[in-house]
This record gives sequence, C-alpha cells and structure tokens, in this order.
Amino acid sequence: MDRDAPHRLNWAVRHGIWLIGIAPILPQIIGSVVNIWYNLIHIQPLMSGAQHAVFLRTIMLFNLVVYPAAVIVWVWVLRSLWSPWNRLMHGQAVASEDLQRARRRVINLPWWAMGLCGSGWLLCIPVFLIVLSRAPGSLDPRLYAHLPTSFLISALIAITHSFFAIELLGQRLLYPVFFRDARPADIPGTLALSLQGRGLLWAVSAGLCPIASLLLLMLAPHEPGGTDTPWFALAVGGLGIGFGLTTAWMVGLLVTEPVNQLKQAARRVAGGDLGVQVSLLRADEFGPLIDEFNRMILEMREKNRLKETLGTHVGQQAARRILSRDPGLGGVEEEVTVLFVDIRNFSARCARSTPQEAVSLLNQFLAEMVEVVEQKHDGMVNKFLGDGFMALFGCWDGREAHADAAVTAGRDMLVRLEDLNARLVLEGQAPLAIGIGIHTGRAVVGSLGSPRRMEYTAIGNTVNVASRVEELTKAVGEPLLLTAATYAALCSQVGLEALPPQQIKGHSEPIVIYRLVQ
Repeated sequence: MDRDAPHRLNWAVRHGIWLIGIAPILPQIIGSVVNIWYNLIHIQPLMSGAQHAVFLRTIMLFNLVVYPAAVIVWVWVLRSLWSPWNRLMHGQAVASEDLQRARRRVINLPWWAMGLCGSGWLLCIPVFLIVLSRAPGSLDPRLYAHLPTSFLISALIAITHSFFAIELLGQRLLYPVFFRDARPADIPGTLALSLQGRGLLWAVSAGLCPIASLLLLMLAPHEPGGTDTPWFALAVGGLGIGFGLTTAWMVGLLVTEPVNQLKQAARRVAGGDLGVQVSLLRADEFGPLIDEFNRMILEMREKNRLKETLGTHVGQQAARRILSRDPGLGGVEEEVTVLFVDIRNFSARCARSTPQEAVSLLNQFLAEMVEVVEQKHDGMVNKFLGDGFMALFGCWDGREAHADAAVTAGRDMLVRLEDLNARLVLEGQAPLAIGIGIHTGRAVVGSLGSPRRMEYTAIGNTVNVASRVEELTKAVGEPLLLTAATYAALCSQVGLEALPPQQIKGHSEPIVIYRLVQ
C-alpha cells in the first residue's frame, strides 16, 4: 500500500468523518426554524396557557431525550468507522472482515442519517398529540391538523437534504480512503440508492416538499376572523424552492458528473487516446458502468498493444489483414507482385566481422529498405531471410497498380542504398551490393502452418519465380530484374529494357526478364 498517500490527501479527506458528522446539522436547523415559526403563528394561539406550558415542557424534555439519543447513535455509527479509517489513512493494514464491515457502513451512511432524522421528527407527532391530549382543558381539534403539518413540513426539509448531503460528502471524502483497492458496487449487504430511487427522492425534495408544505398550510383549519398573513406560506414556499434548487445541485453532482466524465472519456477514446480512465467510485448503477468502461479501455489497450506487437513482427499490412480475417488456417488465391532482395556476398563479409558488427550493419540496411517498402509504397515485408527479405504488393491497399509499386520500390531501394553506402564509406566500411527480383502472378496468401504455430505468408510458383529472379541478378550482373509478367502488369514501362531470355531453376523454358535502364 502507498504509505505516502496520506500526505497527498487534501484537508477535506483527512477530516472526512467529522465533516460528514456535522453535515445533517444545517438541514435540521432549517427544519427547526420552520417548525418554531409555524408553532408561533398557527399552534400557540390555539392553546390555553396551561396547554402551552405543557407544550414547552414537552419540547424541552423531547429535545433532552430523543435528539441526544439520535446524536449518540449517529456518533456511534461514525465512531465505528474511525479505527479502520485512521489505519487506512496511515497506510496500515485492516483486517478483511473489519474492512468489509466498514465499507458497508460507509455506503449505508445516508440511510442511517435518514432513519435517525426521520425517527426524531416523525416521533414528535404522536408524542406531542398524546401529551397535549392529557393537558388541562379541552384540546382544540384544529391542533390535530396543525401539529402533524408542522412536523411533516420540517421533516421533509431536513430528511431529504441530509440524505443527499451525506451521500455526496461520503463519495467525495470517504470512498477514496475505504475503496482504494475495491469497487463500492461489489460490496455485499449495502443499500445504494439507485438512479430511479434518487430521482424519486429528488422529486420529493424539490417538488413534493414545497408543494406538500403549501397544501398542508392551505388544508389546515384557520381561526375564523383570524389575522393570518401570507408571509409564512410565502416563506415556506421560498424555503422549499431554495432547498429544491440545492437538492437539484447535489443530484446534479451525483448524476451528471459520472455522465460527463464517461462522455469526455469516450470522446478521448474515439480520438485514439487509450490512456484515459474514469476514476469515480460509485456504489449505484454507475459503479458497474464505470468498471465496465475502464475494463473495455484496458482490453482495447491490450489489443492495441498486441496489434502493434504483431505489426512489428509481421508488418502493419499483414497485421491488419490477419486481424480482419478468420484467425484460423487458410489462404486466398489472389494476384500479387512478389519482391525478393538480398545482400550480395554478405556471408563472406560476416566471416570478416564480429557478430555485433554484422548485426548492426544488417539492421541499418533493413531499417532503410523496410521503410521504403512499407512507408513509401504500402508494401508488406512478409519475412526476413537472413540478409534479405521477401515483400508482397497487392490490391489490399485499394491500389490496383501493385506491379508499379513494387518496381518503384525497387528503384527507390537502390537510391536509398547509395545514401547508406556513402555513410558506410565515411565510417571506413566497404559498401553493400544487393540484388532485387520481382515477379507478378497468382499466389495463395493467408495464414499457413499448424493450429499452434501459424505464419502469414504467400506460397506458390509466383513466389518461387521471384526468388529465382533475385538469384539471377548475380549471373546477369544487374541489381534489379523483373519478369515479363510484371512488365505486362505495369501501367508505365519507362526506364526498362528487355534482356535475352534466361534459364531459371524449376522451369524448362527460359523466361524473359527486364532490367532498369540507368
């Protein structure tokens, strides 16, 4: 575990438990202010002096018993998190069972607060009605409407906003500590508020609370000829609207933030950035969604790495063709132009050099030639053959003139070799000479081999002829030769000259070949 993590955490996270502990205070104070104001305007005038005295004593006794009890339970709940939280903050290990229990409690904290706040407020209704019914004198029947109205309005304000405040702070301050190596959505025994439930609770807080409060005020009986003013109703409506906006802001943070982060991450992925990751920790439906999104990015990253690795070993063109086809064995017969290149007398040169020098020289040569074939002419370097390689040119890149591409690539390779030889001479090394053979025809191209070991390549007489033509460059004394089949497939035959027919191995009849005219 990262022992330096506590020093990087901000002040709010370091004091997360205490901040969450005091989070319900403001909603409770607002609810109490509304309750007291309602009592002064609507309830106190309906009581006799003796009844009002009993009412005040009951308020004091209730506040001295019920609310401290609720606070004690709330502190006990938070206190149960203190030990694992403190150990995690200092990079210490926590027993698996204790950590699992603490994680469940962290996720369920909003429900603990809702239960305690709801119990405290709703218990007022039966307690105060029972006590007042036993007070001296007859009880005004209108109190049976005003008292529940008073406590319900206050409860609706206090409960819903306490829930959202604790949920929001919990995700911001406690989740980063308790879920560093776990996913909140995977913790059993939790009751995370679903998106549907959150929408319902938001509707209760932002819509039902102010509307219900005003309806309760309207339906509550009023004293005939009384001096009721609309100010209390306007104040309740204004508080309801204000708290509704506050709830909408908190719900917006809880709902729109993951949506926005997922949207931004998806845009970055679409732009080719696979290093993105959504780091939000959620116990609701967003949790599995974020986890699956991050898992998808990891899989895409791995596939991209495999694709790049595959392209490095077999060439980008071959990699794309392999990934776009059935990965099983098999090939497709198609017309291709095959190019073979080989360094002349390289074996003798290696005998006079150290292995490191030979490998360094070969890598310089191959780097130059492969770039010409693949980067400049969209060819496919199919396999390396000691001191040379075989390259394929075909229609897979959307270009029909693959014979032209092969011949132009061969010409450019000779030009690039001159530059390489110039550098070798400056370094005191002997220049290189190469032979290039090109032939066009039908070949089977695809994955060949066994189910355990496959190779993407081309086979057929076309490949054999191209190889023999490359060998023929030594006898003819030309650096580049191409067959009549390639010549016929060219769209432009500028700079070529026919040579006398030549006999090649495996063919009974001589073949017509062409050389470059310098």
